[in-house]
Amino acid sequence: MRTYDFSPLYRATVGFDRVADMLDRVLTQDAGGNSYPPYNIEKTDENAYRISVAVAGFSEADLNVEQREHQLVIAAKKDKDEADKRTYLHRGIATRAFEKRFQLADHVRVTGAVAENGMLHIDLVREVPEALKPRRIEIGTSGAKAIEAEAVEA
Repeated sequence: MRTYDFSPLYRATVGFDRVADMLDRVLTQDAGGNSYPPYNIEKTDENAYRISVAVAGFSEADLNVEQREHQLVIAAKKDKDEADKRTYLHRGIATRAFEKRFQLADHVRVTGAVAENGMLHIDLVREVPEALKPRRIEIGTSGAKAIEAEAVEA
């Protein structure tokens, strides 16, 4: 296993410690460690995303989706009493409890979650505040008053 030293990144940058911590966490996790349940991440638009998680065997009441600061947490727990009532001859559908965590970028928020056909779909959108969007600055003459900046139409 390779290890990476991010200390030069800490010395040369200010405010990127969260990114370095995230890279460190990702690189230290075992690649094949937590693959249950399977999921997809897709980009549905320029500023829209969808995470789809296979949740066969779980009802909406068994699922929990939370957004905590810059993290999306998806958890599921099956009621033990319900599973104990059944006798399986073959059990191929895993309904074990899980918790998946996804790091979210700044200004990304969850807009909705839908469970259908054994899939949990979570829609996300990136909303960049007006103050962070590019603005066009008008250039005036030296004798004229300063002209206020106007927003650039994207």
